Amino acid sequence: MRMRATVAAVSGALALSALAVPAAHADADLDVPSAAERFGASSAKPALRAAVAEELPVVTKVTINSGKDVVVGTTNVKNFTVSVTARHSTGVQDAYVFLWHGSAPTEEGMDGALVPNEEVADCKASSATTSTCKLTFTAYPGYDLYKNALAGTWKVTVGALAGDGNFYWNDRHTTHRVQRSSKLTVNASPEPVKKGKTLTVTGKLSRANWETGKYAGYTGQSVKLQFRKKSSSTYTTVKTIKTNSKGELKTTVKASADGYYRYSFAGTSTTPAVNAAGDFVDVK
Repeated sequence: MRMRATVAAVSGALALSALAVPAAHADADLDVPSAAERFGASSAKPALRAAVAEELPVVTKVTINSGKDVVVGTTNVKNFTVSVTARHSTGVQDAYVFLWHGSAPTEEGMDGALVPNEEVADCKASSATTSTCKLTFTAYPGYDLYKNALAGTWKVTVGALAGDGNFYWNDRHTTHRVQRSSKLTVNASPEPVKKGKTLTVTGKLSRANWETGKYAGYTGQSVKLQFRKKSSSTYTTVKTIKTNSKGELKTTVKASADGYYRYSFAGTSTTPAVNAAGDFVDVK
């Protein structure tokens, strides 16, 4: 697997390191320590063990990338923040998060992972019992996201460390989508055009290919052709067509009034929604 690995600290607080794996064509080993190892708690209880005699932290909120999908293109890295709000009677001193793709958070079960940039979360207490801890992430297209099959829903591991050393840990606390960035173009011609004459509207829907580092046509996708009059701020759908084998779009309409034509794509689980910038047509 091509990914950055996490390494556990052996101190009393959480300490994680993101290690860059330089090999471009060789699989990297991923040593996934236990929750106890990550939090450096030698006497800690097994992950997800129900609290019987001991109080565990309660995670009340996890926010990833301000609640938006993590959308990654072909060249620019994607930076985003994850915040964890948790409470415990002794306070919350640290938190941990990582996003993973696969069947299980193990070297054999994962084919992708996004780990924090920091060794320790930045925790701010809102009371004696409650804190919000933040971690930053950087996703590298072609490296962390080295194959297109990684686009879609990822699992999210979340942990919180209380002031007394007890911790919460869940490898499937929530899920979040990591998507391939999309682009959409439109061109209506001829311009200008006489009222009642035929307009040909072309365009192309493409998305990031993490394997080649380029954008490629998104085939077989339903896309709406929309129009808004010059005097209006609202687009209405004229018709829906599908992209061809190259992601291209082409259809015709009758020119009726001055206004803007655009294509609109609703998105899929792997690719975000996108609207083309409106192309103005002057109708004579």
